[in-house]
Order: sequence, then structure tokens, then C-alpha cells
Amino acid sequence: MTTAATRPEDRPDAEQPAYDVLVVGGTGVDTIVRVDELALPAGDSVGVPPIRDYVAHTGNGVALGFHALGLVTKFLDFLGDDPQGRMILDRYAAAGLDFSHLPAPGGTPRSVNLVDRHGRRFSFYDGRHPEDLRLPREFYLPFLAQARHVHVSRSPLAQDVFADAVRLGRPVSTDLHAWDGVDPSAHPWAHGADVVFLSAAAVGERIPEVMRQIIANGRASLVVATDGAAGCRVLERGEREPRCFPAVVPERPVVDSNGAGDAFLTAFLHARFGGADLAECVLAGSVSGAYACGSHGTHEEVISAAALRSALSRARYAEN
Repeated sequence: MTTAATRPEDRPDAEQPAYDVLVVGGTGVDTIVRVDELALPAGDSVGVPPIRDYVAHTGNGVALGFHALGLVTKFLDFLGDDPQGRMILDRYAAAGLDFSHLPAPGGTPRSVNLVDRHGRRFSFYDGRHPEDLRLPREFYLPFLAQARHVHVSRSPLAQDVFADAVRLGRPVSTDLHAWDGVDPSAHPWAHGADVVFLSAAAVGERIPEVMRQIIANGRASLVVATDGAAGCRVLERGEREPRCFPAVVPERPVVDSNGAGDAFLTAFLHARFGGADLAECVLAGSVSGAYACGSHGTHEEVISAAALRSALSRARYAEN
């Protein structure tokens, strides 16, 4: 496979890297509860469809997404010695995803996600890793040295990876998710990555200003803010105002938005690695994100490279 990331000018070492992408941090289990609306009904209980557990969280979605698109992917994280951890290991073995982990002292992270009839979700994330938990350098550094690109999940355990990635000349991406643009705990990610993704959900009309601040205060050459059915905005270093792109028309009904942002990110970067222009990258991300919304669960159906190419040939932009 020839990608932009394989060009000599992008390679800090003469030796061919073993991995197209290294993903650091961010696996867990989602328990998804389907409800009519994201509001408490009257009374003290309500019947819902069957409640299911899914292998999930952002690093999981990014790693599985890159893997499904044909990129040689390595995934690192902490993992609990518990039923959820074993569930995750079984999923990765079945998918053929290359995953290495260290024991998680607090067990495997979990979240409970409420998903309404329109596919919108609200998550209760338990964040059980201790605040001072970090992946040891001696664990991640050998893999980092063999990667063309590094994706660092927004988790304190992965924070130390940025300095080593910069030292080795590896380009880095991250996802700030629904950052409000103010909380300083996100600054190491917002200011440490070369490509920054975030959701506009918690920022609203301030999103252009927040995107400019990310570029002004950090390393980013590109910031992408996704906004669901409203499409996305993209700001490149040197530009003053973000460019707006519409969403695509989903090919199947939207039933669950869990994992849509991760799907957008992986397809966007996959296209970027291959030398696509910005509009092509956005279209690939939008098609992949819409595809993810068409199945129940988190990252249960991950688009393949062949399916993405086929869907791109049929893609239509939604009308504003």
C-alpha cells in the first residue's frame, strides 16, 4: 500500500515502519439502553428493549476503523482482568487487531449510554482509571518508533506520548470529543497534536474561535469540528475562517450515533494518508460517519475500504 505517510519526507528513519498507525489508549465497554427520548419518564421504572454490552470507546473505534480500512494498526492500552476485559480480547482476536495491554488496576472502563429513537445518545462514563495512571515509556516507545502515524486518545494515561512522538518526528492526531473550548485539562491534546478533531456540540457558535485558538496555541496544522447533521468545519493553519462542509445523506436509517465521530476520523485520515484533497477527506469521513449511524451498538459495523469506495460513488450531500 502506498500512502502519503510512506513518502521519504514523512519518514524520520530509513527503516520501513512496521505500523501505518499506532493508537494509544481508549478501550472499554458500553452498556447501551434504548429509550424513547433522552428524558426521565414519570414513575420509577420503564420498560426498554434488551440492554446489551458492546466493545467500545474511542480508541477501540479508531483502531478497529483503521484496521478495517486496510491500515496496519497497533493498539495499546490498559485492560482489566475482568469479564469486560476478556470480552474485548475476544473481539480483537476475532477481528485480527494487533493489541497489547498492561493490567488496569481499576478494571476495564465502562459507560452506560442512553440512545433515543432518533439515534442520539447521552453517555455516563465511569472514568475508573486512577488520575496518575500512565503508560510506561518502556512499554509504548518500541511501538512508537515503528509507527508512521500516532493517534493519542484523550486519556491522561496517554498524555506522555506526545513528547516522544514529536522527538521522533511522528505526526500525531487526537480527538477532543465534546470539549467546551475552555477546560484546561484538554490542552495537552488540543495543543500537542498535528491534526485535531472535536465535536461542536459543547461549543456552539464559538467553534470558529475555538478552532483558531487550537492552531494559535499548539502544533495543529489542521482542525476538524464535526457537527452531526449540520456537517463539519475545517480550519487549516494560515486560514482565518473555517470552511464549512455539509453532511451527506445517510444511505440507511439513523438508529445509533455511537461511534460516528470515530468513524469520521478514521476515514478522513485514511483519505489524507493517501494524498486526497481536503474535500475528498471530508467526504470520506462523512460517508463513514453516516454508515456508523446505521447500525445498533458501538463500532459493531466498521466500514471496509471496499465498502467506503462503493459508498463514495453514491454519496449525496444533504440540503441545508
